[in-house]
Amino acid sequence: MTTFRQPAVSGLFYPKEKRQLEEQILSFLKKAKKEDLEKPKILIVPHAGIVYSGQTAAFGFKQVEGQDFKRVVLLGASHTSWFSYAAVDDSDFWLTPLGQVALDKDFIDFLTDGKYIVKDKRPFINEHCLEVELIFLQKVLTDFTIVPILLSEADDFLIEKLAEKIASKIDDKTLVVVSSDLSHYPPDEVAKKADQKTIEAILSGEREIFEKKIFEIENSGLLGLETAACGQKAISLALALAKRLGVYFKLIHYSTSADVSLDFSRVVGYAAIGGYLKQNKDDENFFLDEKVQKEALKIVKDTLQGFFKKGVIPKIKVKSKSLFKNLGCFVTLKKNGKLRGCIGEFPSDKPLWQVIQKTALASAFEDPRFFPLKKEELRGLEIEISIVFPLKKIDDWQKIKLGMDGVLIEKEGRRGVFLPQVAKETGWSLEEFLENLCLEKAGLPKDCYKDPKTNIYVFRVQSFLGK
Repeated sequence: MTTFRQPAVSGLFYPKEKRQLEEQILSFLKKAKKEDLEKPKILIVPHAGIVYSGQTAAFGFKQVEGQDFKRVVLLGASHTSWFSYAAVDDSDFWLTPLGQVALDKDFIDFLTDGKYIVKDKRPFINEHCLEVELIFLQKVLTDFTIVPILLSEADDFLIEKLAEKIASKIDDKTLVVVSSDLSHYPPDEVAKKADQKTIEAILSGEREIFEKKIFEIENSGLLGLETAACGQKAISLALALAKRLGVYFKLIHYSTSADVSLDFSRVVGYAAIGGYLKQNKDDENFFLDEKVQKEALKIVKDTLQGFFKKGVIPKIKVKSKSLFKNLGCFVTLKKNGKLRGCIGEFPSDKPLWQVIQKTALASAFEDPRFFPLKKEELRGLEIEISIVFPLKKIDDWQKIKLGMDGVLIEKEGRRGVFLPQVAKETGWSLEEFLENLCLEKAGLPKDCYKDPKTNIYVFRVQSFLGK
């Protein structure tokens, strides 16, 4: 028996009559500007009544107009139900005045496990946040399926587990649409200040920064503020997903309801934000010359010395433009040839010099395998910096180039990383390299790299030494 999810807010959040709805959406799209960027992998867009949020939403959807996406994963936070799992609708079709859209049942079967990620139609019956996005998708895309997902009381484990599962199946034809408004009901001036902080936190690409900022905003006593982002859990999931996909975020458009209503006393904030794949075409030819390498090593030394001296991260004057490139790095510390600490971070939207500072301190004081570094150990401390280029997902472990590729494996919330130089230092075969990575670094069965459910990523590095 074919099942249909009926519209819940037709005639309330948007016009019920097809022609009127089409005219309104096309009018919004006509006024929207297309950014000169690659097509996004993730869109964060608002979901209020379209008379208020529709123009900002249209700026977001304009970026995918006419693109060849065949699957759209819709992420939202429930406004009407409360549950601890991720709910996935498994109807056959969703209906709107613009027609019907089929669900990707194979993708849904892959995602759901019956415990943490559950097929459950009930939370979707009266929920508006994904339906409002669907009517825009129906005007900018053709021949696509959807995967509707709602979160409620999702914890860290669930968010990371779901992000891992979605990431493992995303291809070039998959778009992720995240539904959320921003601040609810403060005066316009207050909303704009709060929303700026929220947007900056999203653009950081860091889930921890975003969640901390939302907590600060919502507990700062701002006049009239009830929430800083009603889709917080969905945005958190998007940030976890972006980390795995190598995505950075860019603000496309911002507004408040006052722009339409002219009521500045009580508003809702709206933002359209695009998530784009980091382009690594230039990374293959990117190289830090000897002068820049010396500056990078000096950043590590000055950071550690300054921290021991004053107990705070010292301010660094950076000279080389290369150190402002958005790359990751690992900092390895050795004393008398023995490992003393090694922590790394993969590329994000942070400049390399900041990542060098952060990982230097983490290697010195946060590596759980060692006691924190002591001041007297600084003399003669050996430093190795490995500049990390973006991750690339592979579908066959035998494609790994031993000694050239660093490897990250991930399964069921566990992950482990080996730099490429590990293979050279140990003399391991590829199988030994991967077995030790699975068992010792990720805490998984030693042959997990052969499991199709294990995600395998490779990356290249440029490494250099100093004291």
